[in-house]
Amino acid sequence: MIKVLLADDQALVRAGFKALLDAQPDMTVVAEAGDGAEAVRLSERHGPDVVLMDIRMPGTDGLTATRLMPEGPRIIILTTFELDEYVFEALRSGASGFLVKDTEPAELIQAVRVVAAGEALLSPSVTRRLIAEYASRAKEPVAAGGLDQLTEREREVLALVGTGMTNDEIAAKLFMSPATAKTHVSRTMMKLHARDRAQLVVIAYESGLVRPGWL
Repeated sequence: MIKVLLADDQALVRAGFKALLDAQPDMTVVAEAGDGAEAVRLSERHGPDVVLMDIRMPGTDGLTATRLMPEGPRIIILTTFELDEYVFEALRSGASGFLVKDTEPAELIQAVRVVAAGEALLSPSVTRRLIAEYASRAKEPVAAGGLDQLTEREREVLALVGTGMTNDEIAAKLFMSPATAKTHVSRTMMKLHARDRAQLVVIAYESGLVRPGWL
């Protein structure tokens, strides 16, 4: 059973999400929060697998709450606009992906399952647009800890993940099987202590492996 926490300052939005998710045989909403501070407290109490986090809330917003979250829950950022100015920063802070609030119900359900399974919720096209839009505004690239542990091939794979390529696209680019590409991605995540693909994208940018204008 996937335990979900809802964090949104609009009670009607929470009620709609709760009804949808509780109707699934493999999901249950364990708590609801009206702001970020309450979301952090309830996460510590209930230990959800996934947090649906509105990025814009009064008081403690979703971005701050994402930084303060305890270890364990995977966070999906909810935003009104597909390229919200805080989305890239939210990914840097530990979110596993994001959804626009008017997403189709079936997509929301699938998103919760994907993130609960440990995957990142970032399509290649969205990844490319995010980096292109915001990377040039972010801080200068810095040396990422552990990057020297990567093999040359793993560094290549990390750079391609950073540009938004799927495992199949990486495999075609580097003339390897998709299974081999997936193995390289998994090893890179392990070495860099990245909890999912979204974190690899951030590391690839911040280490300078991917730069604005390469996309």
